[in-house]
Amino acid sequence: MEIIETPIKDLLILKPRVFEDERGFFCETYNKIKFHDAGIDIGFCQDNQSQSSYGVIRGLHYQLAPYSQTKLVSVVQGKVWDVAVDLRKSSPTFGQWYGVELSLENHLQLLIPRGFAHGFSVLSETAIFSYKCDDYYNPSSERGVLYNDPKLNIDWKIPFEKAIVSDKDKKNPVFDLAEMNFQ
Repeated sequence: MEIIETPIKDLLILKPRVFEDERGFFCETYNKIKFHDAGIDIGFCQDNQSQSSYGVIRGLHYQLAPYSQTKLVSVVQGKVWDVAVDLRKSSPTFGQWYGVELSLENHLQLLIPRGFAHGFSVLSETAIFSYKCDDYYNPSSERGVLYNDPKLNIDWKIPFEKAIVSDKDKKNPVFDLAEMNFQ
């Protein structure tokens, strides 16, 4: 597994070793020992998947501490533009976002630590998105930031008129008004 640092501290791209032949491919997407040996000690406890069609934007979501979640995200089918926004108030990159294309073809994973908002847009006809979490979903601590906040100015890689966003996500507050408790 190759670990690729991003411009935002602790936000990592993971590139597993992929073995391909005429039958297809095999790759190990998670191995607790190898993660530990790489300095990544996370106790994952919940796996989730979502399926979405082209133009869907999901996000930007997070849970307040102490229920915040580290997520290891990847794509099982299709292609997405995955985005994480640093919500850690003491971080030099507070309020900055980073995006990376995740797909079945590139096998990349994004390790998103606690203290980040997360979202993605679907770039292929459909996509199946998978993520591991180190804490359980807690509805009372769920929060969000408006996906098209002008201050963040996130490029979702899809035309604005093609965006499909839930009513719930359209009601998220702008970044400056969002509730955050991450240091």
